[in-house]
Amino acid sequence: MLALIQRVLRARVTVNGEVTGEIGRGFLVLLCAEQGDTTVQADKLLTKILKMRIFSDAQGKMNHSLQDMDGLGQSGGMLIVSQFTLAADTAGGNRPSFTAAARPDVGLALYNYFVDQARKVHAPVQTGRFATEMQVELVNDGPVTIPLRINPSPLVT
Repeated sequence: MLALIQRVLRARVTVNGEVTGEIGRGFLVLLCAEQGDTTVQADKLLTKILKMRIFSDAQGKMNHSLQDMDGLGQSGGMLIVSQFTLAADTAGGNRPSFTAAARPDVGLALYNYFVDQARKVHAPVQTGRFATEMQVELVNDGPVTIPLRINPSPLVT
């Protein structure tokens, strides 16, 4: 699975003029399931995101995770947006190929699973809307933008 996390001061997603998700300080998570991904990769990726130490401590060093923020009296939200274009392959020319992305039914199942798991261990969690045209607005804090990939486990034959 792939994710692009952005530390934000605020972010929101709009579909057809309707706000479907909005957070203040926290993470905007652009999420992509790839072929071969399962809930194992989703769980590992969520754990990594929640423990990613990219919020500043009192000395200005990136030393706090999203989970730490609640303990410090500062809430940190997550806005999770499906983003199959993270799987783009541009090696063959100027038109990207998305063959590495999971099939839409698998992508939707893994996206929903990821969101459900995130809601069990963290609040607030907001979302975009899978497989729709969305407008994403954000104020990147830093800016801090981190790409993450959890590779599928090798197939056992």
